[in-house]
Amino acid sequence: MRSKVMLGVALAAMFGGGMAVGAWQQQPAGTRREPQFENSNVRVWKSIIMPNQPLALHRHEFGRTIVALKGGTLDVVDGQGKTMKQMTWETGKAYWLDVDPPNEQHGDMNRSKEPIEVIVVEMRK
Repeated sequence: MRSKVMLGVALAAMFGGGMAVGAWQQQPAGTRREPQFENSNVRVWKSIIMPNQPLALHRHEFGRTIVALKGGTLDVVDGQGKTMKQMTWETGKAYWLDVDPPNEQHGDMNRSKEPIEVIVVEMRK
């Protein structure tokens, strides 16, 4: 009986470990935000905007710095998908973006054929 329990524990550990490795190796394929760091002064995330997969409507209550890891041209769109403005970010460059206007939400649309990747550093104070 004890050997069956030990075998069950060993199999569970091997299976669970394999699942953890598999999950770790799989990367989400779509547009997303990946949290990096947060405290009371700053919030940092990585945004990956895939071609023709917009970030959902949102707004920014604080100013922020954008660091382009993989640059490109991004359309800032309203709730109906209409382009309100375009921003072109050059790989390796940093940019400042102010607080969004009150009651305004936007989405981010990458209409190119390559992903855009940026680090966003949002100042909270």
